[in-house]
Amino acid sequence: MSSSQLFIPSSPISSSAGHLRKSKFTFRHLSQLALSSTACPLRVIAHIDLDAFYAQCEGVRLGIAEDQPLAVQQWQGLIAINYPARKFGLSRFIDISEAKKLCPSIILQHVATWREGDAKWAYHEDAFAHIATHKVSLDPYRLESRRILATIKDVLPAAPVQRVEKASVDEVFLDLSAQIHSILLERYPEISGPAPYDDPTEALPRPPTTALNWNTDALVDLDNDETEDDDPDWDDIAMLVGSEIVRSVRAAIRERLKYTCSAGIARNKMIAKLGSAHKKPNQQTIVRNRAVQQFMGSFKFTRIRNLGGKLGEDVVSKFGTEEVKELLDVSLPQLKSKLGDDTGSWVYEIIRGEDSSEVNSRTQIKSMLSAKSFRPTINSHDQAVKWLRIFVADIFSRLVEEGVLENKRRPRTINLHHRQGGQMRSRQAPIPSGRPLDENVLFEIAKNLLGQIIVDGRAWPCANLQLSVGCFEEGLTGNRGIGGFLVRGEEAKVMKRDIEDHALDQGEMRVEKRPKSEHGAIQRFLSRQGTSHGDSDEDIDSTHSDTPSIPPEVPSIAQPAHSDIFTCTICPESMPISRKEEHQDWHFAKSIAAADNSNMSHQASTAQEARLKTTSATKRPGASNYDQKKIAKGQSRLAFG
Repeated sequence: MSSSQLFIPSSPISSSAGHLRKSKFTFRHLSQLALSSTACPLRVIAHIDLDAFYAQCEGVRLGIAEDQPLAVQQWQGLIAINYPARKFGLSRFIDISEAKKLCPSIILQHVATWREGDAKWAYHEDAFAHIATHKVSLDPYRLESRRILATIKDVLPAAPVQRVEKASVDEVFLDLSAQIHSILLERYPEISGPAPYDDPTEALPRPPTTALNWNTDALVDLDNDETEDDDPDWDDIAMLVGSEIVRSVRAAIRERLKYTCSAGIARNKMIAKLGSAHKKPNQQTIVRNRAVQQFMGSFKFTRIRNLGGKLGEDVVSKFGTEEVKELLDVSLPQLKSKLGDDTGSWVYEIIRGEDSSEVNSRTQIKSMLSAKSFRPTINSHDQAVKWLRIFVADIFSRLVEEGVLENKRRPRTINLHHRQGGQMRSRQAPIPSGRPLDENVLFEIAKNLLGQIIVDGRAWPCANLQLSVGCFEEGLTGNRGIGGFLVRGEEAKVMKRDIEDHALDQGEMRVEKRPKSEHGAIQRFLSRQGTSHGDSDEDIDSTHSDTPSIPPEVPSIAQPAHSDIFTCTICPESMPISRKEEHQDWHFAKSIAAADNSNMSHQASTAQEARLKTTSATKRPGASNYDQKKIAKGQSRLAFG
């Protein structure tokens, strides 16, 4: 019997049917995009780079027109030059006099400096002439960098969709994958459903869009075997959505803070970073997956991160080239044989645009450094101490921004590096965590470290000093001392009466039994405190009670005339004001221990009396203990006497 239903093939017979075209990407790739997986071929990463950042900061601060040539000066050199000044042939680190010859209209703004004896950095007109007594401060640029980062985060969706990595003071990486995934599902409902047959390896349908509007973005030319006539696939659509997001981020920075920035958008961090520098200033470059080889082939591999140092020099010396397109002809076995297996494999992949590094959303500072190279050198302890004071003020001002006063974050270690001649020596010390952190604490530790270096000898003349803090930890906020969990005075009396009334209503007073170890927490606390207070051998007075003991109110500690010293009215003992609460808690713990000992003694006595009564009641009158023993089967009692 034939079926009355028309047969419909499960696979396309002709690839010419537009609605049956398939993408080279699968539903699994789409799921990976939502997870920001580094293995996802649809992944989109952006790199945002501020244009001539230091120069822009000074231009915005001074209200200078954007077409006015401006450079940032540090002593007798230039460390940042804006783009209008670059048109005159200026470059970084050229001499001031030469810069003025090339561009007579240029504005030279010296960086802010810490002046010896000042409590804060400031802009000094004559700073360039006082290199011996001033220290450079980059705090103004760090502050602006934080404002820019906050703006970027404000434009993007909240975490975990948002993934932002602060790479440096003027550059940021964005992983836009998860955000793009949600936008794709909204714009293209045909891919929002489950995969056919619940098979994630099923190919996605081709995008309905055949022409993409890249707006004003700079598109890198496609590879030689690709053409613009080819219909776009989902990786092109993802790149387009990513370019829209980045454009909105750059527009927000421009509108709110008046800064321009350039951006690169690609499938990984390495290509995105190269892309952001491709067209500057104030532009963004798109490196589509179909254009990676064309893009990478135009570079010297020494421009690639981690290939510009000794490794890059080693590759150049062994292969006689620094061009990516020439190194692409070298086979993987050849790279491994000359560079080693791991390094050879890494170079082989990186020059082909492969990079699986993640965008690390942890953008918090890991360490802080303040340093000074002395020209001329310094030759005494007093000179070094003055600079340590400036270093500490510099670092602590940044710690305040990190939330050290609110105990949000604080460093655990401090390091001092000292250079004399060609020898660099260093000393490290922990930062106490049991008290508030301030400038004086850091300064005293720094002086102590300097003293250790001086004791070792050969400390002068000193050519460089560096002070740094690191090993940051998250602070604990909202903690309360033991006193915050206690009831005292009238409230304690009312609670005691309620407990007694409840026990009487039940017809008996029950003492809750608690397991008690020989060395409990309270005993450990008392033994530790007893040692520090000289009370380690003091007996704890306990009194018998039939009801649960309510700890007495913690004794008050009287304050004498001196505001920093307190005298306990119970011991009595004098102590610094900082130990008041600890000492108060110690007395309270003693009272708890006394109550516990009293209850436990009473319970033990009651249990012993109960056992004796039970034993007495089971004996026959006049019978001995031996008579009470049961005679085993097969035995008989012998008669004596």
